[in-house]
Amino acid sequence: MTITSKKSLATKAAYNKRPEIQARRVLQNKARRHAIKAGKASVGDGKDVHHIKMLAKGGSGKDSNTQVVNRKTNRGWRSKHPQMYKKGRK
Repeated sequence: MTITSKKSLATKAAYNKRPEIQARRVLQNKARRHAIKAGKASVGDGKDVHHIKMLAKGGSGKDSNTQVVNRKTNRGWRSKHPQMYKKGRK
């Protein structure tokens, strides 16, 4: 079992309280609900609703900007394409 430090938990809590992070999470959850309603995803199916243009990079929460993909594919792309993720960062 992984032990998480109090400092790490406090950092995550502070991050999740930021208004821009909460707004992004609202859009992500809304996209998931739309995909479930459309029959493209279901609860517990191991799939993620992927935003084609990332919300952090100015993408929208519209259905035209989302697609349902395998969870491993969606969450593993950063390690394969670090130059794309770091673009625009200093």
